Amino acid sequence: MTTDVDRAQHWAETYTRRGDTQVSWYSAEPSPALALIDSAAGLDPELPAVDVGAGASRLVDALLARGFTDVTALDVSDDGLAHSRARLGPAARRVRWTVVDVLDWVPDRRFGLWHDRAVFHFLTDAADRARYRDLLEIALAPGALVVVGTFAHDGPEQCSGLPTARYGPEELAAALGPGLRVVAERREEHVTPTGAVQPFTWLALRR
Repeated sequence: MTTDVDRAQHWAETYTRRGDTQVSWYSAEPSPALALIDSAAGLDPELPAVDVGAGASRLVDALLARGFTDVTALDVSDDGLAHSRARLGPAARRVRWTVVDVLDWVPDRRFGLWHDRAVFHFLTDAADRARYRDLLEIALAPGALVVVGTFAHDGPEQCSGLPTARYGPEELAAALGPGLRVVAERREEHVTPTGAVQPFTWLALRR
C-alpha cells in the first residue's frame, strides 16, 4: 500500500499529465450516481452530503443544482478539486473543500448522503476496507443514503497504474458492512475518453 503522500502525488501527477477531461474516470454527467440519488425517497437536501474522492467530478455541481445546502468535496489531492473550484466559479464558496486521505479523515458532522465513485475499489488491503467501514459508522446519520460505484467483476484489474478490487452487487454490499441495506443497484458501462469500456457496479444503500 502506498503512503498518503504517495497517493496525493500519484493523483496530482495524473491530473498534470491529462487534465480534468482526459483522465479515464471523466464523465460529463455523473448519471448513474444521480439516478440512484434521485430515486431515493425521503432524501433531505438540507442534511450534509459528502463526495468522497470528488476530484474534478461534476457531482458537486449537480448536488448544488438539486438544492443541497451543505456539500463537502473530499479528495487526497487538491489538483482535481482545483478544477472543480475553477469550474464552479462563485458557487465554489458553497462547498467545503477538504484535502485529506479518506482513511485519515475525522468527520465533524454526520452525513445524510455519502457518495463514492471509485475510491473503495482502490482499497485492496483488508485493514483499509475495515477502516472505511468504521468511517461509515462514524459519519452516517440515521437513514443516510450511501451511493458507491466500483469496478465490476469484468472491470479492469488496474486503473491509472494502481491495482483495484472488483465487485458484483452482493460482494460489494458485504464488503461495505452489515449496517447498510441495499435499496437499488445498477451496472454502468463507462466509456473512457480513449474509448475503452470500464464496467462498474453501483449500489445505493440505506443505513
